[in-house]
Amino acid sequence: MAKSSKGRMPRLEDVADVAGVSHQTVSRVVNNHPNVSKATREKVEAAIAELGYRRNTAARSLVTRRSQTIGVLASELSQYGPANTLLGVEHAARDAGYFVSIGALRAVSREAISDAVSRFMDQSVDGIAVLVPHADTLQVLDEMNLSVPVVAVGSLGNGAVSGAMVDQRRGARLAVEHLIGQGHRHIGHVSGPPDWTDGAERAEGWREALAAAGLPEGPLVQGDWSAGSGYGIGRKLAAGRGATALFVGNDQMALGLLRAFDEAGVRVPDDVSVVGFDDQPESGYFSPPLTTVRQDFEELGRRCMDIMLKEIEAGAAASSTVVTPELVLRASTAPPAARQPPGRPEK
Repeated sequence: MAKSSKGRMPRLEDVADVAGVSHQTVSRVVNNHPNVSKATREKVEAAIAELGYRRNTAARSLVTRRSQTIGVLASELSQYGPANTLLGVEHAARDAGYFVSIGALRAVSREAISDAVSRFMDQSVDGIAVLVPHADTLQVLDEMNLSVPVVAVGSLGNGAVSGAMVDQRRGARLAVEHLIGQGHRHIGHVSGPPDWTDGAERAEGWREALAAAGLPEGPLVQGDWSAGSGYGIGRKLAAGRGATALFVGNDQMALGLLRAFDEAGVRVPDDVSVVGFDDQPESGYFSPPLTTVRQDFEELGRRCMDIMLKEIEAGAAASSTVVTPELVLRASTAPPAARQPPGRPEK
């Protein structure tokens, strides 16, 4: 960082002098205010780069009584969905000028959540985003009666805690309705753990789509989100459980399922169609490329921070927002062949 002509670190006023604008204009640029022309913004940014100006966050905190820090409580970060939700929230917070303090839980429990949130409060965070996709998380947050805004990411929240989520049921219905539209009448589901809100919501969406079409529920088998569990389930399904199509709770389990089917001589999509969930980057390179449901984690992060900032800066009441998922069609689905489902003996 360059020093000013007075031998000190550059200040906002120094940037204003170099750019030939008021210090209020520099403040607007630094804080990403929209009411600044492109030419003026470029002049200010050039002056900032020339001087090496950095915002004095400590001084700003004294004035605003805000730490410019968001606490993000997260769990299960080895999984694609939670990890990318965390990235989406972190990117959105940074774009809004906030630092992020991350508390990653080793295990999900009432005590672990309470301890992590207490540590955030000791840091004087301005708000907390909670990425713990388990059913009892909201109850724990309610009991803590926190004095800062809280957004439960992956939940609709409640009257005291805001929520930001992807519509998991809608995503599941999109997947199953696609299979029904192709002519499938025996549609099974490989679910995630039932204590995960995402897993439970996707299973309900599967049921709703089948019920709306007047179809019976196919086999329901519970996995643990991993490719290994998908592989084990795939071996069992290939050996003896009938379905012409499967909605799989995430792409990782679908990957293991595809491997097991390939080893057993079950052809996808000729013998059985498969749909996943998440649209992780590798899904288009599975064999065959996987039809799946895409979640927009960046948009989820932006929605979370929009709610958070309204509560921090304007004192808005708790609210909720829902991001709509999208079905991505690839080669793992097709109309059912005129034969018995895999694993079901010929009559």
